[in-house]
This record gives sequence, structure tokens and C-alpha cells, in this order.
Amino acid sequence: MNHEAMTAKEADRLSMLALAHVGDAVYELLVRTMLTKRGPAQVQDLHRSTVTFVRAEAQAKAAEKVMPLLSEEEAAVYRRGRNCRVHGIPPHANPGEYHAATGLEALFGWLYLQGKEERVHELFRSITED
Repeated sequence: MNHEAMTAKEADRLSMLALAHVGDAVYELLVRTMLTKRGPAQVQDLHRSTVTFVRAEAQAKAAEKVMPLLSEEEAAVYRRGRNCRVHGIPPHANPGEYHAATGLEALFGWLYLQGKEERVHELFRSITED
């Protein structure tokens, strides 16, 4: 995923929901890649597995896992994303989980847009290692 990186100042000017919009795609691509690398599987099974990783409940747990690893700046981005006003929470998610997931997505978007892909991968590995 090669793109022209933003400066931290440029990324900080974006809304948290814009960062979460990008981070959602980055996170899902990482999940899909990880699942595909595990070996052959039917597309419907890949999709079902992907959903278990990207739903709000799972992302809230992922956020808990990475919190101790975040720098002060990263934690501040996460908190701003978590605390932003979202427009509509899906019926399957509780508000706390949905806000935590939005914070995680905002963090991943913020890092990705700055070209900090190695950091994105490092955090993702810490979420998925078990």
C-alpha cells in the first residue's frame, strides 16, 4: 500500500471520523491478508472470519491489547477517536465497544496516512498474536 504520506500536522487536521474511515479499511485489509495467508479457504468462510475480527466487540478487545504499547501521542489519537461523536451505532454493538473500535480505527488511519506502516503492522501483530 504505497501512498504519499501526510505530515503529522496534516493528519492532525483531519476529523477523527475521517481517520477512522481510513483506519477501518486498513484494519480490514490487514485482517483479510492474515486470514488469506493461513491457506486455502472458501470465500464465505473468509468473509465470516473477517467479520469476527472487524466487528466492534473484537476491535474493542484489540484496543485494550494495544493500549499499553502506545506512545503518549498515539494514545491521545486513540482517545480523541474513541470520544468523538459517532452517527448511529449498529444494533449489534454496544456504545462502549463501538467508541473503542472507532478509536482504534482512527489510530490506524492516523498512522497509515503518515506512512507509519511498520508501526501499523507492529500493533496489528500484537493484537493477533496468541
